[in-house]
Amino acid sequence: MIDQELFFSSAIDLLKLIKSKQISSVELVESYFNRINQLNPKLNSYINLTYSNAIQQAQIADRSISLKDTLGPLHGLPIAIKDTQMTKGVLTTMGSVIFKNNVPKNNSAVVERVLNSGSIMLGKTNVSELGLVGNCENSLGLEGFNPWDISKTPGGSSGGAAAAVAAGLTPIATGSDGGGSIRIPSNFCGVYGIKPTFGRVSAYTGVNSETPNFGSQNGPIARTVKDAALLLQIMSGYDSRDHFSLRETPPNFIKSLDKNIKGLKIAFSKDFGFAKVNSEVIDVVSNAANIFENLGCHVEELNLNLHNPYETFGAISDFHFYQNFNKYLDKYEGQLTDFVKFGIEKGSRVKLVEYSKAINNIYKQRSIINDIFFEYDLLISPVSCFPAFSKLNFDEDKLPGLEYPPHFFNGDFTFHINISGNPAASIPAGFSSKGMPIGLHIIGNLCDEETVLAASAAFEKMQPWLIHSPNI
Repeated sequence: MIDQELFFSSAIDLLKLIKSKQISSVELVESYFNRINQLNPKLNSYINLTYSNAIQQAQIADRSISLKDTLGPLHGLPIAIKDTQMTKGVLTTMGSVIFKNNVPKNNSAVVERVLNSGSIMLGKTNVSELGLVGNCENSLGLEGFNPWDISKTPGGSSGGAAAAVAAGLTPIATGSDGGGSIRIPSNFCGVYGIKPTFGRVSAYTGVNSETPNFGSQNGPIARTVKDAALLLQIMSGYDSRDHFSLRETPPNFIKSLDKNIKGLKIAFSKDFGFAKVNSEVIDVVSNAANIFENLGCHVEELNLNLHNPYETFGAISDFHFYQNFNKYLDKYEGQLTDFVKFGIEKGSRVKLVEYSKAINNIYKQRSIINDIFFEYDLLISPVSCFPAFSKLNFDEDKLPGLEYPPHFFNGDFTFHINISGNPAASIPAGFSSKGMPIGLHIIGNLCDEETVLAASAAFEKMQPWLIHSPNI
């Protein structure tokens, strides 16, 4: 197997090669670092590499195979960890000068689970500053780029993770999604990412006992649906340190991939009732809807009447952001990105009546989305209104009457689903005329990742994308 094939193999196939001793974990890890050293200067997919520790862990992994020890499900497999997820003894910056020297004393829950499964951390992936927006710019001066076109963003906030997977700089990666931060970069980079049901994966940070309550959820980013299902299985499960953690035993996500989707009722919305969507995006997702029809599903266009999420719920996220980071503004104001300063300033102006109204809007939103799943098994839509874009000035392209610049806060379709807590995936569905990936948003009922994964697997068989890779 030549290197190029190796880097774009599935994680499942690489695990088989490791366990059968066709390739050693050390050889695989070193090969990935060689590729990272070659391409990361162009992409900035990684903020920080953990070479010495990775080689040491790979040596231990190879020795365990020789000794026929019990092996974890990701034994010896390289993985990339998002830099908003705390890693014990490893620099975790969150893409901000505020935390440029932050070395956590503990792992977050999701890092615990993936490392305990036998995986080997290659490094920490690039993020938008503090994970705030849907691009990959930060105050460390390390803007991330898209491997399909290095003049364009990989999205955010898990932009480095999605770009690394797409570019063959890691077989799988961890992400997190508080408003689209797994799905938007997966969409822009042509990989598969799934945000599970809120509470499915522990949000315990390793820093304290408090966890997010605004729909943020950790999840996998991978090149295949099966790889993502495997990583999601490892991430999932009850954690007493997270008071939103689901107590029920997670279903068998791998087994769900074989579920027959014929006869599923699928609702389809091109715009959620308000979004202004690029015509090429509409063409791609409309074709995807036809593919589900060909798979024996019943697809019906739904007349949804949602509203712009930032106008509807923004007061809550703005206030929480202000509450968390305002204390750093005076010390770092001249060094922070424009969008972080904008977020802190906007949060400072939130009134109690606005906050209260936003909470009420959340319950309305959840009710509308929950009602869909009384009649339908899935909801499909675009992931974003546009393909990946080039860097814009912060004040460019604001919509009339909308304070948020939409290309920075590009979660028109994703943020709603964080609010509702439903599982949702971005699956590669096609390309723009300029060769940029466009994804399809597949949304499931609460706690029904199985149907999302089954539909994703069936779609993947009809329209495989592993045959495509960026020419970097």
